[in-house]
Amino acid sequence: MLTDEQIMIRDMARNYAQERLAPTAHAREKAGAIEPEVISELGELGFLGMTIDPDWGGAGADYVSYALALIEIAAGDGSVSTMVSVHNAPVCAVLDRFASDDQKERWLRPLAEGQHIGSFALTEPQAGSDASALRARATRTNEGWTVNGTKQFISSARIGKTTVLFAVTDPEKGKKGISCFVVANDTPGFNVVRVEEKLGQKASDSCALAFEDMKVPAEDMIGEEGQGYAIALSSLEAGRIGIAAQATGFAQAAYEKALAYAKERTAFGAPIFQLQAVQFRLAEMATDLEAAKALVLNAAAMKDRGEPCLKEACMAKLFCAQAAERVTSEAIQVLGGYGYLADYDIERLYRDQKVCQIYEGTNDIQKLIIARQIAA
Repeated sequence: MLTDEQIMIRDMARNYAQERLAPTAHAREKAGAIEPEVISELGELGFLGMTIDPDWGGAGADYVSYALALIEIAAGDGSVSTMVSVHNAPVCAVLDRFASDDQKERWLRPLAEGQHIGSFALTEPQAGSDASALRARATRTNEGWTVNGTKQFISSARIGKTTVLFAVTDPEKGKKGISCFVVANDTPGFNVVRVEEKLGQKASDSCALAFEDMKVPAEDMIGEEGQGYAIALSSLEAGRIGIAAQATGFAQAAYEKALAYAKERTAFGAPIFQLQAVQFRLAEMATDLEAAKALVLNAAAMKDRGEPCLKEACMAKLFCAQAAERVTSEAIQVLGGYGYLADYDIERLYRDQKVCQIYEGTNDIQKLIIARQIAA
């Protein structure tokens, strides 16, 4: 059911991921960083502004193409896929929808063209799933705003140059007192205080930030004052489609590696694929993978048609994250002892996939939202 253009984008992403990203993923993890040249290449290929209109420097692709590309990039290197996912949605997606034309020219265009990377500063140490509990404060001044506070788990803040930031501008109004800003990461008072050590995706920087009397000009508020919470929620569909695609990519890579190994590895005089226990395991993995692809592409297609798809995006994110854990775990079992070794990559895929059940809304949050949707 894919168009020729969607197939072309998928295949281009797969070729790049398998030829450029996968062979160096282990080295990238050891270094704890994504090479600047990889970022440049992703920009040149159009993967850093995929759904943004070409008038603003983007590739003008649809969300199905975006999901297909992200599946393949994740199959090559999970850390790179997280950078690409966050950069596209929510960062570029929020600016595309809510920024003024002047703001788009200044902030969105260089991001969509892949000149540099963006980050999304919403989560705080005490405010993860409950985004209305923010404490970072933006105080009005004659020139604009002064921001003080902290953020946690902010992807790409160390390597990025632009951050979409949320802070409380009127604490008396609760979640209606939160506003959205866009800032340069080299602004005085913008501090990356720590890069976290993690279970997986070690080349993707997850940062703790501190803002100390950071000055933000009035013209760098995105949308209206008090609109920040609504802006943050607006990115959920695209963000969750992205994470669902990423999880599917982890499952795809693990399945393909396990299948190839089962056909090559011999035991008792024949390839282990001939053993019914291995066949059944791979059959379940293949079914999980097909179901995951169907869910994520369905949500993406609904978004392309302009249909509300919060329920479908949450379902895709929930199922794909769970499927990624099952498939990567079973892939380790197919390889036996070799699956436990770093040389075979599946142990990295197993570690990389786990966070898909946590960020962009935990699995429990997905279930709550789905329940509300089906009860309506």
